[in-house]
Amino acid sequence: MAETRGRKPKPIEQKARIGNPGGRKLPSTDVIPVITNRDMPTPHRPLIDNGPGLQLWTAIWTSGCAWLRRDTDIELVMMTCEQTDERAVLRTKVFREQEWRDRASLRTLEKMIAQNLSALGFSPTDRARLGMNNVSNDAIQDFRDRIAVKRASA
Repeated sequence: MAETRGRKPKPIEQKARIGNPGGRKLPSTDVIPVITNRDMPTPHRPLIDNGPGLQLWTAIWTSGCAWLRRDTDIELVMMTCEQTDERAVLRTKVFREQEWRDRASLRTLEKMIAQNLSALGFSPTDRARLGMNNVSNDAIQDFRDRIAVKRASA
């Protein structure tokens, strides 16, 4: 993600919650459903069996299938999953050996993973830039919806 000056832009969801006080036209806030039955691509380089990289691979392709493209995004997803596997190994080494250089390398690697996930649209701001929204079926939102219905009928 490119560096921007000043404050990071607010996610569209947050602007919609506060009522868009600036009056600017907001991109569509239609909810894109998460498609879970899409046939997921297989990693084209080896990852640790049942390791964090393979788990991330599955999570990325199942939750980001609405906006990810196999032909262009697969290499960045692969690199991010490899970095996640490398992070698990390096993290174990850091706890075992307590060397400061390894800890600095771990923090650098974590920053690279976060940047890659952001480039793939896995932060609220970047997802809003892509025009995508979260599907949130959490208990708190369901509770808020029930309260809103009760208040509207009272």
